[in-house]
This record gives sequence, structure tokens and C-alpha cells, in this order.
Amino acid sequence: MPCSISLNSLTHLSKSTVFPDQKTSPVLMKLSVSDLPMLSCHYIQKGCLFAPPHVPIPERIALLKQGLSKTLSHFPALAGRLITDQEGYVYISCNDAGAEFIHATSTHVSIRDILSPVHVPDSVKQFFAFDGVVSYEGHFRPILAVQVTELHDGIFIGCSVNHAVVDGTSLWNFFNTFAEVCNRGARKMSKQPDFSRDSVIISSAILKVPEEGLKVTFDVHAPLKERIFSFSRESILKLKEKVNNNKKWSLFGNGGIDAVELMAKQSNDPMNEKITSMIVNWLGINGVTKTEMNDPTVEISSFQSLCALLWRAVTRARKFPANKTTTFRMAVNCRHRLEPKLNPYYFGNAIQSIPTYAPAGEVLSHDLRWCAEQLNKNVKAHDDQMVRSFVKNWEKDPRCFPLGNFDGAMITMGSSPRFPMYENDFGWGKPIAVRSGKANKFDGKISAFPGREGGGSVDLEVVLAPETMAGLEADSEFMQFVSGC
Repeated sequence: MPCSISLNSLTHLSKSTVFPDQKTSPVLMKLSVSDLPMLSCHYIQKGCLFAPPHVPIPERIALLKQGLSKTLSHFPALAGRLITDQEGYVYISCNDAGAEFIHATSTHVSIRDILSPVHVPDSVKQFFAFDGVVSYEGHFRPILAVQVTELHDGIFIGCSVNHAVVDGTSLWNFFNTFAEVCNRGARKMSKQPDFSRDSVIISSAILKVPEEGLKVTFDVHAPLKERIFSFSRESILKLKEKVNNNKKWSLFGNGGIDAVELMAKQSNDPMNEKITSMIVNWLGINGVTKTEMNDPTVEISSFQSLCALLWRAVTRARKFPANKTTTFRMAVNCRHRLEPKLNPYYFGNAIQSIPTYAPAGEVLSHDLRWCAEQLNKNVKAHDDQMVRSFVKNWEKDPRCFPLGNFDGAMITMGSSPRFPMYENDFGWGKPIAVRSGKANKFDGKISAFPGREGGGSVDLEVVLAPETMAGLEADSEFMQFVSGC
């Protein structure tokens, strides 16, 4: 359907519906306890910036639409719609209703205009469809929209996908497959999605939707600043080394580990009970657990080290009183945590949100190691039993996920530097950058991306209140690890 709609600096040239190139057998896929809470969230908006293709744009647009049609045959859920049955259960109806495809231009915007500014420019937000649309609207809107935007010297491919249908793992598996099909015409997929619905996260509990419908739980009009902070492989390794070399028991001096070993050996000796008690109390005050005493080699991961660095810096920038409770919330993939494990390419949401709490005074008075340990302990503890516990708790009180920063002291980490965001080649090279739209953004929302250079580099997309962003940018502990600063 040709059209010419100008949206500020962007013009829609055409909008059409793309259908799977092979007819799908009608299937109903029940939403899980990880899917249903996302019905009140915006559609996920993620995309990649590319250099210009070598073939004329009209020809490239035709190839992209053809590739999308073939890809939808492998991902029939993305060409379907949501339905709710008479009992209140919500399903994806794989009915071949189609996905939306938009061809747009913003030819006065260049690659440099996107990458050069310190803060992410508003022009990037126009590269995505379904702005402000909540996932519940998938009942009467497409589940997927692909927008291809021509720039002055490049092209942006943005995907808007219903968050009750996909999480980051599923989204990037689709995006990678889309690129693979467009580039090589692949019919046999390298990473076949698993659409099974037979695990513990499929529940008989019903989410009751109010008559007025669902909406996001944060202020979409709050003033925000957004910046991409890049961390090179070398910087990440330096940070991880700092965190892991600064162990609590080193405060005992060179004989610190020997002291812990002595405690372990003599813990049953009444003569040494008092000494042992003193050591245990000292370690407890300083945040060291008995498990860590017995295993002083516990290693904090690179990503947990980076999260600890961010937690401290944002807490400093927010200037809280010492007794103010802060929250660092991390989304974790449950596919490998469940027993039996889910397929790594299970299609849908298989994530849970783990909160870690600590008073601002504790976050700032302890070192990076302590902050990282708090995150590490919670992530390690999130095993099969904990996943099932989260499911049971939700079933007792089915509700949508309360996304936002309700007390001003929250940080929410999403996405993952492990997602293969740069493993996309539509036929003219890999991405120059990854960016996202306005969806689900509020003060304290952080998204982790892999760095373009790979090798363990990480980009953090940080969204904060303007005054907090200014404080973060002036934080010497944080900025010393940021590439180019």
C-alpha cells in the first residue's frame, strides 16, 4: 500500500502486510506465566544500523519483504494474533494474519548524526513502529512490525514485537534468522525455534484484565536522558580483576586465608570457640558468608562486576540518605535453570526478574566486590526450585509486571551482552550499531548489549532522569572504565 506520511523528519513511503510464504496449520499457543505479565508492557523495539546496501533500495526492499515472508513460515506465531477464550486464557493464534512492513525515509539523517551525539538523539525513536502500544493490543494489531528506514548514508532495520510473545532470546533468534534468509535464502534454519507448551511455566491460572484494558505502569512523559556507555574488552577485564582481587578476607593481611582455614579446622575445639566466633562475627559484619569462607575462590563475573559499578555510581548520583533502600533488578533467562531444561531456543518469554536490595549507605560504604557479591548470590540462588517458587507465587496472585521506578531508587537491567545482536548480515555487511526505541523506558532502565568489536566488550544503554545522568557522567569511579573517557 503506497503512502507518503511525514512524521517530523521521517516519511513513510509504503506500508503493507507480509504473510508467511507457506500456509500454517492453525495452532493455539497458550501464553505462559512469563508471557502474561508482559501484556501491560510496550512492544519490544530493537533494531540495527547498517551501511547502505550495494543494490538499489527498491530491489533491496523487495528482497527484505520476500525474506520476511519466508522467515514467518518458521515463526508462525509472529504472523498471528492474540485471542482470549471464554474462560480467560490468552493464546497466540497462528492464523497467518500477517506482519506489518513499513518502508520509510529519513534521508537528512546520517550515520554520524546517530552515533556522534553524547546522548541518543530523538531521531532514532522514529525508526520503529507501534510507538506506545502495549502488548495486550496484540489482540487486534499485528504481533510484529518491521520498519526499514533509508538514511542519508545508511539504512536502519527496526523490529517492534509484542512483549507477551517474545523475550530477548526469541527476538534475536528471529532477527538473526531473518538476516540469514535474506542473505542466503536459507530454508533449513540453523537455530530452529521450539514452540512447545508443556513446561512448568504453562499454568492454569488466569490473568484477569480490567474492563478499561491494560497500560504501562510508569510515566511515559517523564523527562529522561539516554546514553550508550561503551566498555572495551580491556576495560571489562580490568574491572573484573579489580573486583575479584579485592576479597574481604584480604583485610586480615597476608595470613587472611590461613586464618579462615584455621577457623574451619578448629571450629569443633571448645578451646578455640571464642576465637572462631570472633572471626565469624568479623566476616559477617563485612558481608562474607560461610560459603565464601570455605570457597575463597568464588569468582564474580564480568557482567556482575559491571552491574556493581553501575549500582554504586547511580546510587551516588541520586544522593540518597544512607537508610534509603535501593533495588537492583536483573532479568534472568530461566531456560537452563529449569529441570528438565527448556530448549535454548524455546520461543516465548522464559525470564524472571531478580531484585537485590541494599541501603544506599551499604552500597556506598562497601567496595565494588561487596556490591557484586550481593548480585552474584541472588543470581546463583535462582535455580529450578526458585523458578518454580516464582511460578507458584504468581499463580496465587496473577498480575502484570509492575515496570518502572516507583520509589526513585530502582535500577532495572534488561537485555544481555550475550545476545547475538551483531550476528546479522542481510547481504551487505554486519551492523554498525544496535539501538532501541522509546518502549519501556523510565528512570533507571538499563539495557545491556554486546560491543560491536566483540571479545567480551559491552555497551550499556542507560536511561536516567537528567540530573542523575549528569551525576553519573561526573562519577570518576564509573567513567574511568568507559571507553573514550
